Amino acid sequence: MSTELTITVRPLPVADEQSAPFWNAASTHVLALARCSRCASFSHPPDLVCPNCHSTDPGFVFTPVSGRGTVRSWTVMHQSFLQGFDVPFVLVDVELVEQADLRLIGRLFDGPDAPLGIGDAVTLAFEDVAAGISVPAFTLEGPR
Repeated sequence: MSTELTITVRPLPVADEQSAPFWNAASTHVLALARCSRCASFSHPPDLVCPNCHSTDPGFVFTPVSGRGTVRSWTVMHQSFLQGFDVPFVLVDVELVEQADLRLIGRLFDGPDAPLGIGDAVTLAFEDVAAGISVPAFTLEGPR
């Protein structure tokens, strides 16, 4: 009788030339976002044109940010369309304090039963998903 061991591996982020600075910083638990060298606005994810000043040569520089923000929206995932995610889990859409409309979506570590509302304060956390690979996530800040 053989015993089979099934290991479910989560898909891992694959950095490209444009996103490598973001993922390199995340691997050291730092949230670094692209900042336009022309107008100093953040852009996430970065694009070929700055969404604020419309420069076609934004010269984005990845700059550390606090990772503090407020919940704009959320969803509880009851079905995972990719292997390696235990359900249910919560994804939050967070507006970061550094700039209006600067948003990041991530997992909420507090879980699906956490008392959660629009405008709740969250703090950055990181989920280590593999050796040298970390993904930004969030936790609720203080009691509600």
